Amino acid sequence: MRIIGNILWLLFAGFELALGYLLAGIVCCLLIVTIPFGVAAFRLAGYVVWPFGRVVVDQPGEAPVVLFLVNLLWFLIAGWWLVLGHLIFGVVLCLTIIGIPFGVASFKMIPLAIAPLGRRVVSLQNLDPAIPVAASVYR
Repeated sequence: MRIIGNILWLLFAGFELALGYLLAGIVCCLLIVTIPFGVAAFRLAGYVVWPFGRVVVDQPGEAPVVLFLVNLLWFLIAGWWLVLGHLIFGVVLCLTIIGIPFGVASFKMIPLAIAPLGRRVVSLQNLDPAIPVAASVYR
């Protein structure tokens, strides 16, 4: 079922959203100082293309204040465009009955588009039950 969901997601929204993340990653890598943002955007592009069967978990070890400031900078540079893309696709997908689950999945990705740094994507097979899940599209 996950494969079918991922294929439908890829056709309806995943490819276009991944292009947005790839564009954000390229822009961030061109600015040199924001290369870590570019790496995060490329990582998220892979997640946005094929999200079902994977979850996002918090990465321990970062200072919360630094993480907040870095994620704030991310949001100002690229995050708000990506959030806008998720909102548009979520609303459009929710216009049809078949698209409602995909629209909800797009809405669930918005917190990740707002603050991606300090998180990592993990396959459900590799998920440690002791680690709390930050965001999940499908479990």
